[in-house]
Amino acid sequence: MMEERSEIRVAVTGIGVLSSIGAGVDAFWESLASGKSGIGPVTRFDSEAYTSRVASEVNDFDPSDYMDPKEARRNDRYTQFAVGAAKLAVEDSSIELDNYDKSRVGVLVGSGIGGLGTIERQVGTMLDRGPRKVSPFMIPSLIANIASGVIAIEIGARGPNFGLVSACATGTHAIGESLRKMANGDADVMLAGGSEAAITPIGFAGFCSMKAMSTSFNDDPSRASRPFDKNRDGFVMGEGAGVLVLEKMDQAQARGARIYAELRGYSATCDAYHITSPDVEAVALTECMNHALEDAGAKPSEINYLNAHGTSTPYNDRSETQAIKNVFGDHARDALLVSSTKSMTGHLLGAAGAIEAAACCKAIEVGLIPPTINYEEPDPDCDLDYVPNVARPHAIQLAMSNNSGFGGHNASLIFGKV
Repeated sequence: MMEERSEIRVAVTGIGVLSSIGAGVDAFWESLASGKSGIGPVTRFDSEAYTSRVASEVNDFDPSDYMDPKEARRNDRYTQFAVGAAKLAVEDSSIELDNYDKSRVGVLVGSGIGGLGTIERQVGTMLDRGPRKVSPFMIPSLIANIASGVIAIEIGARGPNFGLVSACATGTHAIGESLRKMANGDADVMLAGGSEAAITPIGFAGFCSMKAMSTSFNDDPSRASRPFDKNRDGFVMGEGAGVLVLEKMDQAQARGARIYAELRGYSATCDAYHITSPDVEAVALTECMNHALEDAGAKPSEINYLNAHGTSTPYNDRSETQAIKNVFGDHARDALLVSSTKSMTGHLLGAAGAIEAAACCKAIEVGLIPPTINYEEPDPDCDLDYVPNVARPHAIQLAMSNNSGFGGHNASLIFGKV
């Protein structure tokens, strides 16, 4: 029998992160708290001909640290990241999955783009050597649902399992939809998040052609991602993965789990405005945040910290600031602390929401707001407290995390202190 949603509370008991600023939650958080940038020159391919030549790469990553080397070779880098982050999250949670009904352990780890590197390599193989030389593992390696499937195989999870694709809102949607699955009584444990590995020649070329990425700081990469700063000129592409272990609260408390935060609310909307540009009036993002507050049973004045989408693009940061002011009114200027951790991690596309949710959970646990680095010159259109350059101690009872993606997708999560 399904339990009523009102009876189910969901705890975050494990965090797994693979990013340019650290592998594992402790290294990741230490970098955020110290304002460390993970952005540098592109090294994964020759970027000389590109207008943007900076990225936030995961260096020294060995997939065989997390999965059988033979299996690793059959999977795209994005799936390797996803499996690594999932196993780090399970380890961090100290959960013994063999003690649980595996039919009630689910996985929802999405990707905005999926196996782009695999597509590039196999197209090259076909052009050079013919179609019969294309790998039989190409299709299962590139599809955007396969990360969830491979994680399930690795840990034996037989519960709800699917992929989710909503561009840069993917990770946030995956966590929110996992909350819904648990609230509906479909699972007792969910591994939720996102993974991305789109720092490839064609991926970079596409975003450069859109004029979406920063080009003004090629000679000073660590300063390239500068959300809400007047001199921002585009986002910096990142890669990696983030996965949260979500458990029923009573179950987590009964086993004495470390509980980072409670996942309290979620909402999803669409701008229905433009395939890439945000709505300047931010109508749907405003609605998304309001609905998330309603879902959490919270008032705007109760939110202490907001981890913004904050991509460092001129239009996004302005539009999101407007949405925040629409929702929070005077509280936005008087008390709400806002920061964009993309200033340090770059933009992980479909994984962004997952690692930013992790940042919210750690901020709640530690009582520290990670900064927005590279904030040097205020923009009159972005006039909130963005916690510039230095982390700030602050007790947090409720935190919100926002993400938006091409297609007009919006998602908001609310986490609370337990």
